[in-house]
Amino acid sequence: MSAAARVRVFAHPHRLMILSRLLRGECTVGEIDAATGIGQPALSQQLAQLRRAETVRTRREARQIHYSLADAHVATCVRTIEVMFGGGRASAAAALVREGGLEPP
Repeated sequence: MSAAARVRVFAHPHRLMILSRLLRGECTVGEIDAATGIGQPALSQQLAQLRRAETVRTRREARQIHYSLADAHVATCVRTIEVMFGGGRASAAAALVREGGLEPP
């Protein structure tokens, strides 16, 4: 994956909210939904994009799928974006949208 393609993965507000939540640790789809309020259909689409981009890792436990960040490089990118645009808050995506840095989906 090219550097430009990788950056585009982080440039989507919903994906950035998901990745920001995963900085705090592994969680299920339900937990991500509750934390972000994205909604099931859009959340599933964005998680699929993140899996294809290899930015998240999955683990199945019975009927639940747990998501976590793929590696330390992904965590560093998300933290950097939060510091640059979100003041270190987990709501970096919302701050980016408010400041006009990203278009809402």
